[in-house]
Amino acid sequence: MSGPHDLFARYTFGHPERAAAELRAVLPAHVVSEVDWSSLRREPGSVVDPELRETESDLLFTARLHTGHPLLLYVLLEHQSRVDRWMALRMLRYVVRQVERWRQEHPESERLPLIVPLVMYHGPDGAWTAPRQVEELFDLPRGEGMRERWRALVPRFEYLLDDLTAGREEALRARPGPPLARLAWLVLRYGRTGELARKLPDWGALFAQVQASPEGAEHLVVLIRYLLWVGDEAVHEVAGRVLHSVLDGQRAEELMRSYGEQLIERGLQQGLARGREEGLQQGLIRGRAEAILRILTARGVQVDEETRQRVLTCTDMAVLDLWFDRSLNATSLSDVLSDRSQ
Repeated sequence: MSGPHDLFARYTFGHPERAAAELRAVLPAHVVSEVDWSSLRREPGSVVDPELRETESDLLFTARLHTGHPLLLYVLLEHQSRVDRWMALRMLRYVVRQVERWRQEHPESERLPLIVPLVMYHGPDGAWTAPRQVEELFDLPRGEGMRERWRALVPRFEYLLDDLTAGREEALRARPGPPLARLAWLVLRYGRTGELARKLPDWGALFAQVQASPEGAEHLVVLIRYLLWVGDEAVHEVAGRVLHSVLDGQRAEELMRSYGEQLIERGLQQGLARGREEGLQQGLIRGRAEAILRILTARGVQVDEETRQRVLTCTDMAVLDLWFDRSLNATSLSDVLSDRSQ
């Protein structure tokens, strides 16, 4: 089941250009310089445990180094409020799943590709405090020289972290990248804090830059929908004023009315209710199917009854995840439901 944080983060950073901005901001400088960023591609599918998909989502990208070596970039978007001490272990499990999938798709290869794991966190409960290395989770014997000797025998794995909660507003605004990415960093940073209503007016220039981009109208819809979900009445009022500053009054009112809180809340509450009535897994499947239909409707894609029933009766979560990923940027039903290879 997709929540508002999942939808907003996946829409924003699922696009290669905006994903590249996020990755460039966090990866070590030598890695940034060695990646052929024109080769960056998003891959379908998710390896997140089903029971955690309400609080986290993931994105996988492939790229090449300038040397021609393949590179996998695995991004976990962490939406839950509390820092998970065991994240290093969970990330290790997800990375193993990704390379196992890669082995199945490349049976002729005798080596694994490089894979770089990254966690993006924007929880409201303060900075990230969990260990970033798996070896820190082991209870190693203490004593002179013993810890280092034993440390060499336990698995070594570390993930990168983009802790938006620790970032200063000035630093996030100064990050290179498309306007939507820079505004998304700020909105995710302050979206679940009491400061959002006060901060929004200062971002008017960024809203105007987003609106002026080729897909500006669509980006504004996604932004406002997210703000209406995470914000209180004060945020709603300020968001409306900001919109009026970058759009004509009629269009701003239409956007606020058409893509407001009720649309999202109704769909999510239906998914939650079905989760209680039909059991967690059935509810998750139904919620994901309805999310696909809601996204297509919001994007102006006409869904006939036969297609609607096809989506609603699908019980394969992997297929629904694929359709969900495709629907975020779809302009027609064939973009979502075709059997083209990815």
